[in-house]
Amino acid sequence: MPDLAKRLQNVQISPSAAMTAKAREMRARGINVISLANGEPDFATPRHAIDAAYQAALSGDTKYPPQGGTPALKAAIARKFKRDNNLDYGPDEIIVGNGGKQVIFNAFMATVDPGDEVVIPSPFWVSYADMAKVAGGVPVTVSCPQNNGFKPRPEDLEAAITPRTKWVMLNFPGNPTGAVPSRTELAALGEVLVRHPHVWIMSDDMYEHLLYDGHRFSTIAEVTPALKARTLTVNGCSKTYAMTGWRIGFGGGPAQLIRGLFNMQGQATAGVSTVGQAAAAAALDGPQGLVEEHRAIYEQRRDLVVQMLNAAPGITCHRPEGAFYVFPNLAGCLGKTSKGGRKIETDTDFVAALLEEKHVACVQGAAYGLSPHMRVSYATDTASITEACGRIQEFCHELS
Repeated sequence: MPDLAKRLQNVQISPSAAMTAKAREMRARGINVISLANGEPDFATPRHAIDAAYQAALSGDTKYPPQGGTPALKAAIARKFKRDNNLDYGPDEIIVGNGGKQVIFNAFMATVDPGDEVVIPSPFWVSYADMAKVAGGVPVTVSCPQNNGFKPRPEDLEAAITPRTKWVMLNFPGNPTGAVPSRTELAALGEVLVRHPHVWIMSDDMYEHLLYDGHRFSTIAEVTPALKARTLTVNGCSKTYAMTGWRIGFGGGPAQLIRGLFNMQGQATAGVSTVGQAAAAAALDGPQGLVEEHRAIYEQRRDLVVQMLNAAPGITCHRPEGAFYVFPNLAGCLGKTSKGGRKIETDTDFVAALLEEKHVACVQGAAYGLSPHMRVSYATDTASITEACGRIQEFCHELS
């Protein structure tokens, strides 16, 4: 059999996707698995968005779409950027992709040459590093320890940037930690980036509306306007409007960069589903009350998860400021043995034994660049969260 491309040799299957698939396989065998592995809202897509998609289909809006996004959706995105972020983007400065992930992938493929470095604060969403590798780049991580709230320090970011740096990635609220810097902290990072004009900046703002305890959202191109001309601001409808399956992401940035993304998208998928774009435009321009309702529910779930995990022997759980994940430390569980006889040497051992013995799916912190932790998603119903955290407590009590 012919070989696969060498570019895939150091690229892993997404651990969260793998854990989700394993949970589904166990459920198919009749096992009562609760998955806290997937970052997918359990809420329904807003009805007005669904209606807009239906009307688009009925009206015949089912032909090939414009490659970079429909005029209606791009106009709605421009209004969203102005309303929420005080950022002005024209039609030639906006692109619509098949989810935010494609926008990020297009950006790397359009700009990264072999050996170029992509600076990524760690822990990080696993796909950042792997997409950089596929593009021929070299991921360079910046450690963001829990004692700094999982946020990058300016001096550490400065030290990571070299003449080979092509991109610096920023993701707030963060996946997997839920970290949210203050406006002052973000401005300090901006001061560093201003000193390096050869570097592109990508701000992944997918969780921008999921903030707790009165925290306010800021994005780097707004906080440091001097960076707007080399910043790609990425967002989408998946998390804010519970539209993961519609696959609508978008980016705003300088026209020259957007042209590169447009070219790359033309060689991959071309345009995005017309009915999905109609739904996204309706979500962005329509009533926003559900966004706050869902945010308040997530905040209650966060409080529940933090309280229950901190009651589990050996686990300490940081209280995140945003997103719908917690990233608890498992150090107190290492070196022990589970009731089923598995030696817990690493966070990977912990999540494997937890799934096998208590049928709760989480993702090991090693997948996100920081051990010994695990990512726990609370984007599911409260009853399931309560039951799953109870099983985690039981699992930890049984370690010896």
